Amino acid sequence: MWDKRDAAGRPMDPTVSPVQPADAGRSGRIANINIGPSIQIKGELQGDEDLTIDGRVEGKIELRDHNLTIGANGKIKADLYAKTIIVAGDVVGSAYAAERVELAPTGRLTGDIHSPRITIADGAHFKGSVDMERAGDSSRRTTATAKAEDLRRIPEAKDESAVRGPRV
Repeated sequence: MWDKRDAAGRPMDPTVSPVQPADAGRSGRIANINIGPSIQIKGELQGDEDLTIDGRVEGKIELRDHNLTIGANGKIKADLYAKTIIVAGDVVGSAYAAERVELAPTGRLTGDIHSPRITIADGAHFKGSVDMERAGDSSRRTTATAKAEDLRRIPEAKDESAVRGPRV
């Protein structure tokens, strides 16, 4: 009767003290944001922090200098822009990563990958094209093409059966 709980069993003391996680940055912000399985977002997501998505997102996700993780429950219809992209859920859209794209065994990506490094685990599903050109490689490729044209061409090998004639 004199307990500090109401009829529902909740504490009646309304004071809540926020707990600062151990990995909070210098600014006091949490270093990793999660979007849970029941959350649905339509539009454009931009940020300066790492992000983990287990919900549904349609639109565009842009975390240019940070990591993006699509959890196993994540259902994404968007182009992804991040430093590192890890896909364990379903993504329909292209992935643009400055460092790498990783498809986990449960990951499904339908779209193109633009990244200098990719990892596709056994069991992952991928349908699209891959462009592994690093920033600045386009100028090197142009130079390499010009040098390749300067090389002496090797004549094609002739079909031996046409030269010798039919076997007897």
